[in-house]
Amino acid sequence: MPYKSRWTIDIPDTHLASLLLKSPTAALSQTHKCYLEAARPETHYLTTHDFRLWSQRLAAGLRKAGLQPGDRVLLFSGNDLFFPVVFMGTIMAGGIFTGANPTFVARELAYQLQDSSATYLLCATASLETGLEAAKQANLPLSRVFAFDNAIYDGHTSPPPNCPCPYWSDLLASPEEGAAFTWDILDTPSLSSRTLALNYSSGTTGRPKGVEISHKNYVANMLQYCHLPTLRPDYEARLTRARWLCFLPMYHAMAQNIFIAAALYRATPVYIMPKFDFVRMLEYTQRFRITDYILVPPVVVALAKHPAVKDFDLSSVESVGSGAAPLGREVCEVVEGLWPAGRINVKQGWGMTE
Repeated sequence: MPYKSRWTIDIPDTHLASLLLKSPTAALSQTHKCYLEAARPETHYLTTHDFRLWSQRLAAGLRKAGLQPGDRVLLFSGNDLFFPVVFMGTIMAGGIFTGANPTFVARELAYQLQDSSATYLLCATASLETGLEAAKQANLPLSRVFAFDNAIYDGHTSPPPNCPCPYWSDLLASPEEGAAFTWDILDTPSLSSRTLALNYSSGTTGRPKGVEISHKNYVANMLQYCHLPTLRPDYEARLTRARWLCFLPMYHAMAQNIFIAAALYRATPVYIMPKFDFVRMLEYTQRFRITDYILVPPVVVALAKHPAVKDFDLSSVESVGSGAAPLGREVCEVVEGLWPAGRINVKQGWGMTE
């Protein structure tokens, strides 16, 4: 039985990049830090202007390398400062982004390479052995495999020693070429239905299945996610102090939509952790004054039971949400008790990649 929401919002026909970044040349902040490495936030971050330019450079470079509209680019990496750049640069170029679980073995990665028909593989330098073996199994040429990490931020443009594949800097156009790159205007229903991502879902049976997500899908889901907080009377005040911490995997639809799309739309800084570490999560919450917890049930359970919780100041947290799987009310009540009565009400979101 379908349930109809009490709220209605307009969903525009547009390229996701146009909604989030205005246009290829619009003035964007060169001081607002949209993405920061949680371990090195003072020195390793991207402003909104920088983020667009890095993305445009990748888009222009992919086009120069031969990417055609609809070609798939697979990123095999944990969370990284440049993960959102690869996502955005791919879709700016007219390609389709697909991310693979960084814990995959070669056989699993080869399956996604073949099933998605990926023509480019960006592989984390720490996982090159797995990536190269998977590319071999999937018959992907080494010239289409690129070592990927954030060392490029510090000026490194070479792959690790003895690496037989190029470094992903080879896919980056110059800053001047990047600044001149323009993405497509998808301003009709047929154009906005163009696929931008192929996110893999376990489904219910069998192997993971690629789910086609269009620009219109992403825009609709993100705007709906962002609408509810605006109904609060103190929304503007909350927005000015908002800080998010991303440890959920960015290869997954949930983290992509929230920490890439919604964060940019709301101009909320995102501190990126390479992977989940519960004690580090608590430490970063205290250090960066994180305001919103976007969690999954196992993390909520850890908040309820882990003894380290009492050692950190979590008073900055103003909202707690959980998704991806159901969560018992008893656990929610324990977590809510970590803050003064009435301060936190754990909200559950429901959704599927599909």
